[in-house]
Amino acid sequence: MKKALLIFCLFGTLLVTKEVKSQCSICTKTAQQLGDKPARGMNSGIIYLMIAPLAIMGFVGFRWWRNNKD
Repeated sequence: MKKALLIFCLFGTLLVTKEVKSQCSICTKTAQQLGDKPARGMNSGIIYLMIAPLAIMGFVGFRWWRNNKD
């Protein structure tokens, strides 16, 4: 049951991130100057680059949890 809940939460956060605006102040200013369509592409690229470090941290955390549970 816990495994299914964890998988559901992971996929749920991946589905929600499409709507998240993840830009720093410099990126926001640059995106405003580019226009609407390139700004959406830039935002999608930032989210895409964010997924790899989060996946690595999740994998390391899962392995740590799995090895330390008694």
